[in-house]
Amino acid sequence: MNTVIEIAILVLAGFVGFEVISKIPNTLHTPLMSGTNAIHGIVLLGALLIIATASGPLEQVLLVVAITFGTINIIGGFFVTDRMLEMFKRKPEPPAGEQGDLPRGQSAGDQEDKS
Repeated sequence: MNTVIEIAILVLAGFVGFEVISKIPNTLHTPLMSGTNAIHGIVLLGALLIIATASGPLEQVLLVVAITFGTINIIGGFFVTDRMLEMFKRKPEPPAGEQGDLPRGQSAGDQEDKS
């Protein structure tokens, strides 16, 4: 294929990907993020297998860069997924008589000053 056609396909794929992702509701973000982490894990494994057969230094450098970015993407994705799942967990209720009884916007130090 011609290089211009390949660049045009890349740009169009970027636009289509942006439009599809921007339409996804927030409730589906966490499951989709977990799925893309699994896909990137497969891509990372493929890059590790291919680097053994790389013939030139340019191929090796590109594969190392790809492996590095893939690893960063996977780790970051898992951190984001974990953080989003933490938002859905119930917070433990504070025992009676602690800071939970103070009026909104007031801290324990404010209470002592007024006494």
